[in-house]
Amino acid sequence: MRLLNSEEIRAALPMDKAINCMKEAFVSYSTGNSDSPLRSRIFIPEKGTEFLVMPAAYQSASEFSLAVKAVAINTGNISRNLPTIHSAVLLADGETGRVIALLEGGALTATRTGATSGLATMLLSNPDSPTLALLGAGTQARTQLEAVCCVRNIEKVNVYSVHSSHAKTLIRECAENPQIPKDIQAVSSPKDAVHDADIICTATTSSTPVFSDRDLSPGVHINAIGAYRPDMQEIPSETVIRSRVFVDSLESVFSEAGDLIIPLREGKIGKDHIIGELGSLVLGEITGRITPDTTTLFKSVGIGVQDAAAARWCFLAAEKEGIGQDIEW
Repeated sequence: MRLLNSEEIRAALPMDKAINCMKEAFVSYSTGNSDSPLRSRIFIPEKGTEFLVMPAAYQSASEFSLAVKAVAINTGNISRNLPTIHSAVLLADGETGRVIALLEGGALTATRTGATSGLATMLLSNPDSPTLALLGAGTQARTQLEAVCCVRNIEKVNVYSVHSSHAKTLIRECAENPQIPKDIQAVSSPKDAVHDADIICTATTSSTPVFSDRDLSPGVHINAIGAYRPDMQEIPSETVIRSRVFVDSLESVFSEAGDLIIPLREGKIGKDHIIGELGSLVLGEITGRITPDTTTLFKSVGIGVQDAAAARWCFLAAEKEGIGQDIEW
């Protein structure tokens, strides 16, 4: 069995390849060739910890893999100077069931989540979109930034975080990355972040909207990845109502995504307001942006097939390039 840590995962699955990997994964999912059941969860309120389990079977034209990801989330870890999310992914061969790899889940999740937003941005944003707003400055925000810069010529980045030191740290860490524009700045409010943005990525643990609809520019594209429970809402209902909305999985968002469940429950939208899944958009079965002034929203809660596809891609690259450590199992 091959062990891959976070640094090795990033080496085995660079962002440009991760975007192609997610393209294959969502096509497989939306065509019914992969199975990605809803995640199971346990919440331990006295510890503030949520534990999630995400199984999946992923089948592409040439690969068949099984995977399960275990995720622990604790927002209190910020005060402990620890990551909010800890996770691991177990990968098995789809033909035999033999366990072939164990991967650090934080880096894998951040990479595949960022890559998914990169894919959505490529398909939905205006081609000429020079300004990006990041709301949130954690691990997920870093790969959102990297992925968007892979698919659009970003010239300016506004970063807002309720923890201003986190925004400054992100900017400092990006200083030597040639893919990231030099014009990247921490701003003091969500309004300052989004008012001139062509693309917005929300990657927070907020339970209430993180910007005001009235502050958005015409034609903006939004990637919303933070709210993963029915009671969490990063995106204002007013924005959802006037957007063309696309999702990673219809089943998952109707079960978990407060950004959509809350306006649905309030009767402000119907289920038919959601245009469709990312895989269907890749296949050309649905229409994305209609005009330059259209507001588009991609809502993602994350599904297991993303982890299975990314883990398989990492494993194959690691074997070929001699990355990681082999152990007896």
